[in-house]
Amino acid sequence: MSQHFCISTTLALLLAASSGDLPAQSTARDQLVLFARGMNTLSASFEQRVIGTDGAVQDESAGKVWLLQPRYFRWEYGGDFPEIVVADGLQIWIYDEVLEQVTIKPQSDLAADSPLSLLTDIDKLDEQFEVREAGDMDGMMLLELRAVKEQSEFDRVLIGMKDDELRFMTMEDAFGLRTEIHFSDVKRNPELDPKLFAFSPPEGVDIIGEAGAEASN
Repeated sequence: MSQHFCISTTLALLLAASSGDLPAQSTARDQLVLFARGMNTLSASFEQRVIGTDGAVQDESAGKVWLLQPRYFRWEYGGDFPEIVVADGLQIWIYDEVLEQVTIKPQSDLAADSPLSLLTDIDKLDEQFEVREAGDMDGMMLLELRAVKEQSEFDRVLIGMKDDELRFMTMEDAFGLRTEIHFSDVKRNPELDPKLFAFSPPEGVDIIGEAGAEASN
């Protein structure tokens, strides 16, 4: 499965948080809830590093991400391995520009055991993860999520919040691979073009999988 896709499903949990009025944001979780409350759309720029078990950087990239409640997202990765990942509500489209290959996966099949399912139910945050405050780093308050299920995509997720805004995420898998993402130019509820969440494979590319019925926004 695409590492970029796994990251995009993990980020989707941030849009799931909602609650009633909160007191002053004294914890990272409070800030996460305040950040996500009332959010229908999101856009941000990001810089990403993938770090191996030996501490060496295996990949660096940067790009943009857009999300639309409850099931739509688009990630565009630049760098040496450009990739586009689009969730249109029914399918996940993963376009690897270097390989000239598009992989299609049913979105419903992938949502069941991933943080994507948290889009509509914040209660699953505690069902899928052990959640705890993890102190602070570089002025950010940290929230640590440790997977409850043995076969979860990531063993550990660390979310960095500052001034009620998402600034940082790091994900660690069972093999010790760590992905770090720093966010900037984060915008809540911007007006987004629905075409961002539709994808048509370019002519001549290899297609793996089969598209279902057309999704509607």
